[in-house]
Amino acid sequence: MVAANAAFAPIPARPAGLSVRTEKGYSVPMSFASLSTLNHLPLRILLICPEREASLTLAGLLQPLQMAAKALGPARLQLESMALESALEPALQASAWPVAQLCLLVSDDALGGLGRQQGRILLERCQRAPLWGAVGAAVLWLARSGAMDGARTALPWALYADAGDVAERAILTPNLFELDGHRLSCCGGAASIDFALCLIGILFDARLQAQIQEALCVDRIRDASERQRQALQARFGVLQPKLSEAVTLMESNIEEPLATDDIAGLVGISRRQLERLFKQYLGAVPSRYYLELRLQRSRQLLLESHHSIVQIGLMCGFSSGSHFSTAYGALFGITPREERQRKLVPGHGILPGPAES
Repeated sequence: MVAANAAFAPIPARPAGLSVRTEKGYSVPMSFASLSTLNHLPLRILLICPEREASLTLAGLLQPLQMAAKALGPARLQLESMALESALEPALQASAWPVAQLCLLVSDDALGGLGRQQGRILLERCQRAPLWGAVGAAVLWLARSGAMDGARTALPWALYADAGDVAERAILTPNLFELDGHRLSCCGGAASIDFALCLIGILFDARLQAQIQEALCVDRIRDASERQRQALQARFGVLQPKLSEAVTLMESNIEEPLATDDIAGLVGISRRQLERLFKQYLGAVPSRYYLELRLQRSRQLLLESHHSIVQIGLMCGFSSGSHFSTAYGALFGITPREERQRKLVPGHGILPGPAES
């Protein structure tokens, strides 16, 4: 692992042109607009994990944040870790609990051994932070507690079989991570690295994010909208093979989209049955889900390729440049041209830069 004291270039203060404006004039992606509540310095992040936890989930989250804290200094970012066992101590006074704006429960264990009273204590203490959530298998514990009821939740795909009635109460998504209101969740594993880097880029600076990305030898940063590769298959593949087959057809036909009637015919069900499956399990009609798949692919190409915007629109099934731009803006709150400019000219996140001397 790269040492936390790696040297980084100074970061000049300059706002970015993203999709949702905060009170300070900075912008954040629409799905992460709630992070704009973390608009004062220093930002304090508290990570709670079992004392002997040694996992990719924890390391992937901790290392980028440690490097950011070293680069930014304690006046801008303070990172603290607390053992789960200490967080569960009933005698711990409220005044002794660390003040944090973001609190995350991190574990590759679903914490099934916690008793009801312990769970109540842990949840109440985590919720003292304005934003809170879980990373890795701890997401399942948080969902079982009822804390994620009604919220979009990035549960690790391997735990879908253990979800039980959680799937009826929380909105399980196949995405790598989610922010719904004040509740965060990340599926963990290697996605913890992407999650931490995205937080750094949004809250502080895209250039700092890029420096840490390079130091950690991360080829590309996956964003919140990208999917766990096995999540859909794990959740629906056995119980709903027609749904899984339909999604696979969509993913394989991005450049020349199939009509909904054609997809229904290819998987051997009626259009009405297909629409019912999509609405019930994915929360959208097939055409909407397909459109978002294509737009997600176009976003990846805008950020990672050198194809022109017109070429990317055609590669993702949009015959009209205006249609592509309108659809893209409706989903992401930013035009394809602005997205490309974001890549070329990184800027500051929602938190202010260091004071100029």
